[in-house]
Amino acid sequence: MLQSGSDYVVDDKSDRRLYIGNLDQRITEAALIKMFSPFGKIVSEDFLWHTRGPKRGEPRGYAFIQYNTIEEAQLAKEKMNGRLACGRPLVVHFASEKYLLDAADNSSRGIGETSRPKIVGSSSGQMSRGAKIAAIKNKLKTMEEESCRMKKPRQGDNIT
Repeated sequence: MLQSGSDYVVDDKSDRRLYIGNLDQRITEAALIKMFSPFGKIVSEDFLWHTRGPKRGEPRGYAFIQYNTIEEAQLAKEKMNGRLACGRPLVVHFASEKYLLDAADNSSRGIGETSRPKIVGSSSGQMSRGAKIAAIKNKLKTMEEESCRMKKPRQGDNIT
């Protein structure tokens, strides 16, 4: 169900859904569920796999877990973010935060610049509709610029 406010639209499930990143290739779906189940009832889990290319069938290194309540998700985020798993620190954010962080980070940095963590939106993790639209436009512009740089004219093509 979608809830609408004066300047935002939020899916009420997104505040219970966590992004888990920096997963080691040895971590399985079962291991991930076992690590996160002490914090509450997990209602869904999405473990992402490469679907094509040379890494087909291998884990992508991130997953999503949705809890039954916001409080369970918040507790899991607090306890698991930065915790070592197979020698790597886990990155745990609300899924909506991850999207907003990526959109802002990708739209604000140039080619070759390193990524830096940025905090986006209000303290509640919500972003205004106008800010979301601006972030999407910036992302599209960046993608178009990168696409144009990657395209090189083939020998025999006429350039006028």
